[in-house]
Amino acid sequence: MWRLAVVGHPIEHSLSPVLHGAGLALAHREGTSTRVDLPLDQAHTLASLLRDRFDAMSVTMPLKYIAAGYCDDLDAVATRIGSVNSILVRDGRVHGASTDGAGFVDACRLEAGMDVGGRSAVVLGAGGAARAIVDALVVHGARHVTLVGRTPANVSLITDRYATVEPPGSYEGPVDLVVNTVPVSGRGEATVVVDGVHESTLAVDITYEPRVSAWSAAYDQAGCRSVNGLAMLACQAALQMQWWWDVQIDPRTLLEAIT
Repeated sequence: MWRLAVVGHPIEHSLSPVLHGAGLALAHREGTSTRVDLPLDQAHTLASLLRDRFDAMSVTMPLKYIAAGYCDDLDAVATRIGSVNSILVRDGRVHGASTDGAGFVDACRLEAGMDVGGRSAVVLGAGGAARAIVDALVVHGARHVTLVGRTPANVSLITDRYATVEPPGSYEGPVDLVVNTVPVSGRGEATVVVDGVHESTLAVDITYEPRVSAWSAAYDQAGCRSVNGLAMLACQAALQMQWWWDVQIDPRTLLEAIT
């Protein structure tokens, strides 16, 4: 019996228990899934949850960086970006992985038929989600990534790692992909559509509440195609559960479970 959880704050809106239930069925496993609301100031209790209460866990903000510190080992992606969204407890050891970036790339392919290789992209925001997505874009061969963030130091932490990732002003040309990683609560009222978009540009808002954000609507009006973050959520969960159980999980089935 697998004891699963999703941990973070706030957590009441999380669709992870639904995804876990669908994944358990696809993998022919039995188990339960629990939402664990854990604010940042209580993050020290995460260690006991990992060791005593759960076998595997999805980690969301604001705990992805902190959770990495409680892991005995990290996969290659989590090591590069310093955060985890997936935890597995096995033989007394806590293993951490990050599937957010690869899930984003899979979602572009699943929902829009877009391969990010050779594409030019603009990523809005320089937090944890942006770090995972930028890393995946680079690994999967994006031609150029422009990173737009409000805090120069946070932008530099990412751009300094990759030769093809630069701050605004370094690239002039068509933009194939625009990704908004900024939480809805942190956005201003007005949306400025980035220069260089065209009718084939894909605009991805990684949030999914509301299902069509004001930001997405602005890109629709500009003639682009926009999608929300549900496909990314399903794809990263599929990769996560494949890692847990060594069983192929169809992200399309997971996406159907949450739409």
